[in-house]
Amino acid sequence: MQPKIDPSRYTNLALTDQGDGVWMVTLNRSQKRNALDIATIDELVDFFSTAPRAGVRAVVLAGAGDHFCAGLDLIEHHDADRSPADFMHVCLRWHEAFNKMEYGGVPVIAALQGAVVGGGLELASSAHIRVMNKTTYFALPEGQRGLFTGGGATIRVTDLVGKSRMIDMMLTGRVYQGAEAAELGFAQYKVDGDPLEKALELARKTAQNLPLSNFAICSAVSHIQNMSAMDGAYAEAVVAGVVNTQHDARARLAAFADKSAARVRRNQE
Repeated sequence: MQPKIDPSRYTNLALTDQGDGVWMVTLNRSQKRNALDIATIDELVDFFSTAPRAGVRAVVLAGAGDHFCAGLDLIEHHDADRSPADFMHVCLRWHEAFNKMEYGGVPVIAALQGAVVGGGLELASSAHIRVMNKTTYFALPEGQRGLFTGGGATIRVTDLVGKSRMIDMMLTGRVYQGAEAAELGFAQYKVDGDPLEKALELARKTAQNLPLSNFAICSAVSHIQNMSAMDGAYAEAVVAGVVNTQHDARARLAAFADKSAARVRRNQE
């Protein structure tokens, strides 16, 4: 039996069904600039574990209020006074949540505004598509806090902007925003208004793809990036063999063959 998503079970996430398989997941701790405590991470694990099996076809990830996410809840971390082993397990739980986003096979589009800082940037970099606006800024202030990244920045943020730039951010607290941030790859889209509108547009568009195609795009690409070139080429061929012969694609291929399908055109300037 296909599991169902029950929004009432979630406290730190606000879930809304947008129809046609699109769900909005909103970090709901605006009074904390949506800082990530362990309860929020647990809810992210729960939702993204369920989503692929519950008919979710695309997810918009956003933050309530003026900020996307200010990172690790430093107050909780201070008050917990964790041991090294305790915090290691907190980090592993973060990795579990973010891996389920990146590798789960459901497109995740992040609508970014205000702070995308520390663990908030780690969360955003786990999404497949990111939309920012003029209020959005990116930073990794761990060096100034006496901390080190624990949610995958050394992997995903480095993939986005490169090792040297990521180290500079951690050492100096450098902040990126505006056109520079978009050009460097922190986000693929920059809009003038509310990034949520563009994120929903993209989610609805990706939700129209066949689920198996989206699953391959949103999981196989990341897995292949972790392989050697030879292993990646083999895995790509295997995935293509499965996806490109799926029965549900026949009608779409027939529409292309009889010229009734939309063609890829040059953008109008």
